[in-house]
Amino acid sequence: MERRVVITGIGWVTPLGHDIEGVWKRLLAGESGVGPTTLFDAHTFPTTFSAEVRGFRLEDFLGPGAEAHGGASRNSRFALAAGELAWRHAGLRNDTGLDPTRVGVYLGGGEGPLDFTHFVHAAVAGCRNDANACIPLDTIRWAQAALSLLDPTHELEQEPNLAAGHLAVRFNAQGPSFNTLTACAASTQAIGEATHVIRYGDAEVMISGGTHSMIHPLGVTGFNRLTALSTRNDSYATASRPFDRSRDGFVLGEGAGILILEELEHARARGARILAEVLGYGSTADAFRVTDIHEEGRGAIAAMRAALAGAGVTPREIDYISAHGTGTEENDKTETMAIRAVFGERAREVPVSSVKSMLGHLIAAAGAVELITCVLAIRDGIAPPTINYATPDPNCDLDYIPNQARRMPVRTALSNSFGFGGQNDTLVIRAFEP
Repeated sequence: MERRVVITGIGWVTPLGHDIEGVWKRLLAGESGVGPTTLFDAHTFPTTFSAEVRGFRLEDFLGPGAEAHGGASRNSRFALAAGELAWRHAGLRNDTGLDPTRVGVYLGGGEGPLDFTHFVHAAVAGCRNDANACIPLDTIRWAQAALSLLDPTHELEQEPNLAAGHLAVRFNAQGPSFNTLTACAASTQAIGEATHVIRYGDAEVMISGGTHSMIHPLGVTGFNRLTALSTRNDSYATASRPFDRSRDGFVLGEGAGILILEELEHARARGARILAEVLGYGSTADAFRVTDIHEEGRGAIAAMRAALAGAGVTPREIDYISAHGTGTEENDKTETMAIRAVFGERAREVPVSSVKSMLGHLIAAAGAVELITCVLAIRDGIAPPTINYATPDPNCDLDYIPNQARRMPVRTALSNSFGFGGQNDTLVIRAFEP
């Protein structure tokens, strides 16, 4: 008999805060976490705003234990804080009966932020100025400057796997440890594959989710050059407009979401509170272009169908869809098309919403944070809204729960994440039934 996988703990660090109930209340109220960018001077950029995590201190979560992670990047610190919250929420903080070799980590962790100022200073030091000639970089001068300016720990923390390593150290997780960076689909993929690790019998508990911060000069430059970011600098709080006809791109956010996944009998044996059950997971590639999603949504369609098949449920049983819903022209149109293809005549009856309208796009962390909102929607019987929705788009003709949260029974939820490169991942979770 297949081992069942349940969710026993959740934790997040978001632009609207980190307390589960406080952030959930703000999401249901339709509050925006978007503001002027303060992590660097963005006034010369096409986009001068973002959804930052403000006032964050790792010591507030780990206490003296934060000292062991003193060199951790912003990404890793977010993961540690969200992991600590989820670990406590699962009732594992004082559990001394865990076999550490049966506890693993599977993270969708992004690369750590570049030490941009010192990197640029090193590059300038290696330049030989001659307006009339193309002279190669003086690598010796560059290396000398880099050695004196760049901190080795900071450089190491740029590796995407480091956040998973910090989590393993913090929670003595000696079992399977993985990290995936499939762009915006990373944490949904991590949770889906962590579920398989437990089902295959390789672990009893998995710490899974995602973490990312790309609010730095190179991150914003890249997305601006792709014309993927909104440029509504005069109206940043309303800039994230998923599915609205006037949408002009996503708002870059940051943060982390961590879930504790557990084999059902293991959770029962320790008397854990079960929040929901992971039923199905689908993962596909568009095999189309490096950045653009397939124009007919074939990968998204296949991922949703695979998740439903793995869950053993029909489209009629889905009560709520947490959309990828970035607010870009192509993504929202194509995701709507894919939902119509999978759900058929029922597509317009299924409530769909995107919390990116409030949190911005947390990139690798987005899927995990959005799955947590599904857990809470199941728990409370209420679905979060898509805010800033004012002008319907004929290409986006579903029920997007516009502007106000909706009281409704949510027993089974589907969560989509689609990443640059054509990665598509979908999860199906349900209220736990013994």
